[in-house]
Amino acid sequence: MRRQPNLIFIITDDQGYGDIAYHGNPDLVTPQLDQMARESVQLDNHHHDPLCSPSRAALLTGQYAARNGVWHVIHGRHLLDPAAVTMADIFSANGYRTAMFGKWHLGDNNPFAPQCRGFDETLCHRGGGVGELPDFWGNNYFDDVYFRNGEPTRCAGYCTDVFFEAALEFIEANSAAPFFVYLAPNAMHAPHIAPDVYAAPYLKRGILPERARFYGMIANFDENLGRLFARLRALGLDEDTLVVFTSDHGTAAGYDPATGAGFNAGLRGKKGSVYDGGHQVNFFLRWLGRLPAGRRIGQLTAHVDILPTLIELCALKRDYEIEFDGLSLAALARGDESQLPERSIIIQLQPDKPRKWHQTALLKGRWRLVNGVELYDIERDRAQQYDIAADHPLTVAALQQDYDAFWDEMQDSFSQVIAIPVGTPYEKPALLCARDWHPTAGQVPWRQSWIDDPAYDANGYWWIDVTTPGRYQIELRAYPREADRALGATNAKLQIGAKTWSKTVSESDARIAFDISLDGGETSLQTYISNARDQRARGAYYTYVTKL
Repeated sequence: MRRQPNLIFIITDDQGYGDIAYHGNPDLVTPQLDQMARESVQLDNHHHDPLCSPSRAALLTGQYAARNGVWHVIHGRHLLDPAAVTMADIFSANGYRTAMFGKWHLGDNNPFAPQCRGFDETLCHRGGGVGELPDFWGNNYFDDVYFRNGEPTRCAGYCTDVFFEAALEFIEANSAAPFFVYLAPNAMHAPHIAPDVYAAPYLKRGILPERARFYGMIANFDENLGRLFARLRALGLDEDTLVVFTSDHGTAAGYDPATGAGFNAGLRGKKGSVYDGGHQVNFFLRWLGRLPAGRRIGQLTAHVDILPTLIELCALKRDYEIEFDGLSLAALARGDESQLPERSIIIQLQPDKPRKWHQTALLKGRWRLVNGVELYDIERDRAQQYDIAADHPLTVAALQQDYDAFWDEMQDSFSQVIAIPVGTPYEKPALLCARDWHPTAGQVPWRQSWIDDPAYDANGYWWIDVTTPGRYQIELRAYPREADRALGATNAKLQIGAKTWSKTVSESDARIAFDISLDGGETSLQTYISNARDQRARGAYYTYVTKL
């Protein structure tokens, strides 16, 4: 009896549908991706949300991300509900060895971090990209400190190479039993940094530097993909391994809508847009000898379909009571069925406090209803140039009704705030980072390089869950402990719920700490640091909470 297949799920960052030579990009050279496309079942009308965290949450749960507390990439709205069952939970329960390498972006604290979500082994950066606020200070893509099973570990080499090499080591060590690898490189997220050898050919062809470096990151990824397939062949695992390739959303730097420069496969919009260019992505399923090579499926599919599909393809037992929002595409992929039922798919990008029809697209068959008022017929107008809402009022009304039902169903989820636990035995201390603020003032920085810019003097509160009442030390810093730089403040204030504490501080001090008693339960925690000399006032971007 043939064993259950291994699964390698590869999800790149910011790589759009047109960021591959196979789809007609005249500048890119991607021989490994092109070959994978020829060997795969391809979903040619497949859609994710327009930004990172919501797409990843939906892929990992088979549910709309908002059901599990995720509808943005910052402001605490990227924290995946601890009660949500993940792809790793399900594969682990079925006897798979599980690992995650690269980008997570669904929370860095326990119980949100990947090592708490069903993965036996993890190696990842923090936040939404290397060098962002929660990441280890000073990471710059080369010889960085990443987190192995939650512990900081220096890793030699370029970021994408590091994550692929970790995956290859895990695969080799676990080749005797089924394994699941979630391989999520930070590439091709900004800042766009690639080893010179990969960007140079594009610079020589006259491509502007930013796009040349973006393409260089893709070229490096493509080379690493070839290394992966070569290792599978060498281990005799090629036909026993289902390999998935996708990206989280549309291109970030492969196309400029303002000028038309670059390539976007005829799609309108890019990352962050609810036109198709923001959310239509590549999706390949390669399982040699088991799925038909080169099969292209043009029916509407989405992120919520993927987990139920993988469960069926891998013949997993479902010991969890999960109501998926998606459908299994397994029969369609195998060629056993030719048609999916018609249904509406919701694509959205909501702010901290969701608003009806805010940056939302409803997809149904040939139709795209954008923000509730614009209607496009994709079969006749793939580039979404002609809004035909006025010509089809009944269609618009019917699609609006579908969205109304979705919106009403999401209200309980939208009204909840996911709390960050403090006082647990797992984190001593718990690090609270400004990226997870619910903002109250200013523009919150999300890159480390923006901390010193007064334009990012901002503030917000963390919603925390004090799991154990008692004495706590709350340590305020402008920079993380490993940077150990001066606060640059003369006054500090801490507010937890309705209570406040204040202290004076020297500008040269790197930290200021408050030892206080806290009651148990959920509450807000906000910090204030100010300097009367230069009129700077902001929150402490890094706050460490330790149960004493």
